[in-house]
Amino acid sequence: MSATKSYTIDKWSVYNAYKAVKTNAVAAGVDRQSLAEFEADLRSNLYKIWNRMSSGTYFPPAVKAVAIPKKSSRERILGIPTVADRVAQMVVKREIEPVIEACFAPDSYGYRPGKSALNAVGITRERCWRYYFRHQRPV
Repeated sequence: MSATKSYTIDKWSVYNAYKAVKTNAVAAGVDRQSLAEFEADLRSNLYKIWNRMSSGTYFPPAVKAVAIPKKSSRERILGIPTVADRVAQMVVKREIEPVIEACFAPDSYGYRPGKSALNAVGITRERCWRYYFRHQRPV
């Protein structure tokens, strides 16, 4: 009898997500496991992520709260996920991002890959100049 998984997640997707996470500086999360410690048992750790995600039993652990000082004497609290949770998040991101990106308007710039506030300002400026010059009449 073969057990079927709730979700079809390719093991290579988990491995490639790990490689993407590895390229960034990764701080330890609430479990205090560093990237080096995660890599020490890489095969087993990636298998656990894949198994839990594909069976629908993955549940992300709590995040580690870290206070980052701001210029205005306040602090900004950031949540640092565990290395394993970053890998799981990257798997999901890579699966759903292409589908969701197709739903956005071309002029939507917030929190999108390859787009920024600077891009939005640039296109707005370009369109303003184009409109201004097109609608100017000689006096």
